Amino acid sequence: MASFHPTAEYEDVRAGVASVCAEYPGEYWRDLDARRAYPADFVQALIREGYLGAMIPEEYGGLGLSLTAGAVILEEIHRSGCNAAACHAQMYTMGTVLRHGSDAQKQAYLPGIADGSLRLQAFGVTEPTSGTDTLALKTTAKRDGDDYIINGQKIWISRAEHSDLMILLARTTPRDQAKSKTDGLSVFLIDLRELVGNGVEIRPIRTMINHATTEMFFENARIPASALIGEEGMGFRYILSGMNSERILIAAECIGDAKWFLKKGSDYARERVVFGKPIGANQGVQFPLARAHAHMMAAEAIVYRAAAMYDSGDNPGVEANTAKMLAADASWEAAEACLQTHGGFGFAEEYDVEFREARLYQVAPISTNLILCFIAEKVLGLPKSYGV
Repeated sequence: MASFHPTAEYEDVRAGVASVCAEYPGEYWRDLDARRAYPADFVQALIREGYLGAMIPEEYGGLGLSLTAGAVILEEIHRSGCNAAACHAQMYTMGTVLRHGSDAQKQAYLPGIADGSLRLQAFGVTEPTSGTDTLALKTTAKRDGDDYIINGQKIWISRAEHSDLMILLARTTPRDQAKSKTDGLSVFLIDLRELVGNGVEIRPIRTMINHATTEMFFENARIPASALIGEEGMGFRYILSGMNSERILIAAECIGDAKWFLKKGSDYARERVVFGKPIGANQGVQFPLARAHAHMMAAEAIVYRAAAMYDSGDNPGVEANTAKMLAADASWEAAEACLQTHGGFGFAEEYDVEFREARLYQVAPISTNLILCFIAEKVLGLPKSYGV
């Protein structure tokens, strides 16, 4: 009988990632969460085994693998009960650098990122006043000889305190002078090591999940013109491409989370005996888990379809956004079913039914509502319901 398994060629990658994750059980993550600490040991283990450099070409010291392989790595991390949020930006920012970065930028930074001596973990797009309306961002980059001078503020920038480098989106042409509404934004690859305390301030934001989230302030921060990625004014197009990879990779994490919750819930349903039989013998327990599994399988299919399209050179905006929405829904549904199966024990930390992050991806990196707006407009041809 023929089988369909879109990630079969990466089974050795899955096994290797699972082996790394086995060294970091629930106790490790609970301790980090209690201390609001960064999982430096876990990140270093992934670097040591080459997984965070998976998408970097071999000529720069990486594994030279595809976005699909990156999705498999992140899915497996989450399926194993670990958390890739501390390091996943290194993968989803890679598309912007690889597709649009100069040879000099690649030679200067990719080898260090691949061997772990440099960390690219920060992605600076969102601002307090613009939110998801990226075209309304106010951070500016003004040319001054061989430099640009950056002024503005970014918010919800995770891992900035643990990153050496950052992908930054800023306005280089005033909005009212741009040729079109999508022109005038530029992307930079900046070195935070030289800027923190010298025009850049990073302030932590305490949130309900341990993502090392920050806000950043730029005040006359000077960066070399060589930090510009691609052409000036074309940054919005470059970022959209990078956002597609971000959506796909985050969706893969959600699939991993869903699988983790479904296994936890099913194992507990088999083992927990009430009224003389396992609670899993009751349809009221079975059906939510089974339905969540079915929805996970459907979401998984679109995730890897989107990844395959991206790897072929497309910019699959509809598929990437659909994958992110459906995978986030599947993860949240599986978390709900798992928690309900555990009952009161699901709220005990030692059971690791950690559902906070599953809820996050209904909101970040883009809300479900905006994805629905996008599909309505771009696929169904309905009038635009937001913006101008």
